[in-house]
Amino acid sequence: MKKNELFRKLPGVDRIFNIIMKKQKYKDIPRKIITDCIRETIDTYRNKILIAGDNGFSVEENIIVLDVERLITKKWSNSFKRVINATGTVLHTNLGRAPLSAEIKERFWDVVSNYSNLEIDLTTGTRGSRYSHVESLLCDLTGAEAALVVNNNAGAVLLVLSALASGREVIISRGQLVEIGGSFRIPEVMAQSGARLVEVGTTNRTHLKDYENFINENTGALLKVHTSNYKICGFTKVVESRELVSLGKKYKIPVIEDLGSGSMIDFSKYGLTKEPTVIESVKAGVDVVTFSGDKLLGGPQAGIVLGKKEYIEVIKKHPLNRALRIDKMTLAALEFTLRLYLDENKAVEKIPVLKMLTAPLSKLEEKAKLLFKELEIFTPLHAKIEIVSEFSMVGGGAYPVEKLPTKAVILKPIKFTVTELDQMLRELDIPIITRISDDCMVFDVRTMNINDFSKIRTSLEKIFFRKS
Repeated sequence: MKKNELFRKLPGVDRIFNIIMKKQKYKDIPRKIITDCIRETIDTYRNKILIAGDNGFSVEENIIVLDVERLITKKWSNSFKRVINATGTVLHTNLGRAPLSAEIKERFWDVVSNYSNLEIDLTTGTRGSRYSHVESLLCDLTGAEAALVVNNNAGAVLLVLSALASGREVIISRGQLVEIGGSFRIPEVMAQSGARLVEVGTTNRTHLKDYENFINENTGALLKVHTSNYKICGFTKVVESRELVSLGKKYKIPVIEDLGSGSMIDFSKYGLTKEPTVIESVKAGVDVVTFSGDKLLGGPQAGIVLGKKEYIEVIKKHPLNRALRIDKMTLAALEFTLRLYLDENKAVEKIPVLKMLTAPLSKLEEKAKLLFKELEIFTPLHAKIEIVSEFSMVGGGAYPVEKLPTKAVILKPIKFTVTELDQMLRELDIPIITRISDDCMVFDVRTMNINDFSKIRTSLEKIFFRKS
């Protein structure tokens, strides 16, 4: 068919609009969205005609309508949506890190969907502090004298350094000049705060005398940064927090420790490598401790600052604190998550991150069998499927070298490539994010919810049977 004939076969915008509007599901979508999608689709067909011309290209009205409907669905659906994490990376930064506990859902929504006592003291009727809702809880859980919360841990470190050491020197080991996600580096954060960086020791070994040799009348703080996103192994030496605290007391200099991921429980009890906990840092006498809320804590994105009251009060009064403060939704999610820690057994069971990290291999094997049972209908015609032993990752800059033994279901499609399947899974209403290994799709059950297994089967049914 010639180009001119193909152009004449293209339906008008009004005709496609009338066809679309006969379907009830499009009644509530704004007219502009629909007409824009129609015009965009028709323009796409015009360009295809110009390129393909007489080379077997056809114009079918029903196909154009389907293309318009797909575009409407894409443009009208939320950009920000839930996904199924089948990657096995528990704290997956690209997937929002820590999922919140279902245990807090009802209380959380009841607070954030209504007016709340965010900054009113219900006892006196006067203005209160938003920190009061979590400060006493954080102090009870960690033994700290005072606490506050800002929007993330990078903000927490920036605020602490700005409040306590601006215009002064801060001593830190060379082996702790870390770079965190998004290319943010400790030296740059320190420079932004107005503090001056003083590096001591070497990359792999730093001694207490290295800190002491550089202390002078302009020293504002001693800073220790936990290297949570990498490990230096072999011939190494790190100054313990209690040693640094003794040195700080000797010269009346505050000691700041950035724990990064901020564990509230000892994961070594559950088979993982020993990591410093917030409670241990406070017990060691560290003056100010900072850590994240959305990593090993398992809560919302937040930067938690706690420690000695004399320093926390100075930090609270710094102007930057207001710019970095958290909103009511973060505050509610954090409070309800922290309350679960009042009973460690309950926390491990109810906080998703803790439950996933401490899951025994036997439980993961049971989950893998359940997923396999859902997916075995696709064998042997559509895919090869089997249960295998794999390794999960903690992610989120925590436990960088830890490999967690896990069970996974691997799927190798037969009629199209694994890359094509990966793209189709990402285009679903509830996208399924997996990882690809040896030309197979890996579904690591550690990070998957059993309730989502049937959704995965249904989604694959649509994909495989549509492709048949």
